[in-house]
Amino acid sequence: MTRPLDPYRAKRDPGRTPEPVPPPGPLPAGRLRNGRGDTFVIQEHHATALHWDFRLERGGVLVSWAVPKGLPLDPRTNHLAVHTEDHPLSYAGFAGDIPAGEYGGGQVAIWDRGTYQTEKWTDREVKVVLHGARVSGRYVLFPIRGKNWMIHRMDPPPLPDWQPLPELVRPMLATAGALPAERDDERYGFELKWDGVRAMVYVQGGRARALSRNDRDVTASYPELRAMAASLGTRQLVLDGEVVALDEVGRPSFGVLQSRMHVTKPADVRRLAAQVPVTFLAFDVVHLDGRDPTALPYVERRALLDALELSGPAWQTTPWFRGGGRQVLAASVQQGLEGIVAKRLDSPYQPGRRSEAWIKVKNLRTQEVVIGGWKPGQGRRADTIGSLLLGVRTDDGLVYAGHVGTGFTDAALRDLADRLAPLRQRTSPFADELPRPDARDAVWVAPSLVGEVEFGEWTRDRRLRHPSWRGLRSDKEPAEVRREP
Repeated sequence: MTRPLDPYRAKRDPGRTPEPVPPPGPLPAGRLRNGRGDTFVIQEHHATALHWDFRLERGGVLVSWAVPKGLPLDPRTNHLAVHTEDHPLSYAGFAGDIPAGEYGGGQVAIWDRGTYQTEKWTDREVKVVLHGARVSGRYVLFPIRGKNWMIHRMDPPPLPDWQPLPELVRPMLATAGALPAERDDERYGFELKWDGVRAMVYVQGGRARALSRNDRDVTASYPELRAMAASLGTRQLVLDGEVVALDEVGRPSFGVLQSRMHVTKPADVRRLAAQVPVTFLAFDVVHLDGRDPTALPYVERRALLDALELSGPAWQTTPWFRGGGRQVLAASVQQGLEGIVAKRLDSPYQPGRRSEAWIKVKNLRTQEVVIGGWKPGQGRRADTIGSLLLGVRTDDGLVYAGHVGTGFTDAALRDLADRLAPLRQRTSPFADELPRPDARDAVWVAPSLVGEVEFGEWTRDRRLRHPSWRGLRSDKEPAEVRREP
């Protein structure tokens, strides 16, 4: 005869796991919580995939569901709940490490526990009212297919002004300029400028979703974000920050990051993640556990961000300094960094807007450019690209800004050749006429790829002097490439 805990025992060897494994036989006598049979427990389980185990005491066992994203706090969102085998009552107090290779291997912690009231319990619907330290309210579970159920919150959210995690928050952008006047220094916070790519990271149910500045999903390219999301548990938030890779002396390097930016195949991502690890540097929080903090001043948002204590092997909160802009800029020069960003202490977060409340002060002069064509190489590069013809957007269209023929690796040239080949066209995409030497033998392409160059200065005829190629910017769109001062 099959007993209620037989499936549980069949999956566990008491000699190999610290989990409670009652001996075969009738259910142990006794109930939890003063003998009322009304205990619930939620355990955070860092197994192969992070999930939360939701258990209700009933009939001498803990009836259990694995909830990948945790219990929903918003009635507008249902979460998957996978019905699992019944657990013994003693499991309600279990916390510890299940050895790797064992069923459910990973760390288990008690996330919440309390009592519940049963409003309805049938094979088609389980309706309960929870009274816990972290979760309270009316919930209903209902099956949808096989072992898959859904869990729905019936009460309003715990906060009266609760807002669900937004699908899209576009990043606020800085304006290039000089340091604020010394008399205004104390009105600004100063951050170092990191030589990476912007990312908005959405965290919910221990999972991360990362979008680039042009709304492309780049989650697959940066698996390092998974561990950060898992460390945040059931918190819901949107972080604004930068993904960076370090060079051989430990400085953020856009060139080093290039090898990670365009890779999505899982095998290639795993290989490169080991060779070229990245770090996510968070510098703002624009959604936090049902609240929208974008209207708060910068200094208050930074306090919220700092309180999260984000610190891990591949994620950190960036430092910031109240005042002292000249000293911060000097330190960035000494460390060989790209520059700093000055942010008004009273500035709200303005999604999708370029604001003068944020000022980027650069040590290195860089410019985003649109590729409008290329010229064949000479000598050993005769069979590939010799230089790229570059443009910037103006009200008159794409205007020629010069050509770049240095700063390329062989791998970068091969990648550019592959990307530009299907973009070839017969006519120039530039609104103005190129100098004859630059136009001679040019191969024109549709202006859809954005790159970045480092350069010395702008010439009088609005050309880039001594540009050097830094890499493609898949996170930028051609329409937004404008000349920076």
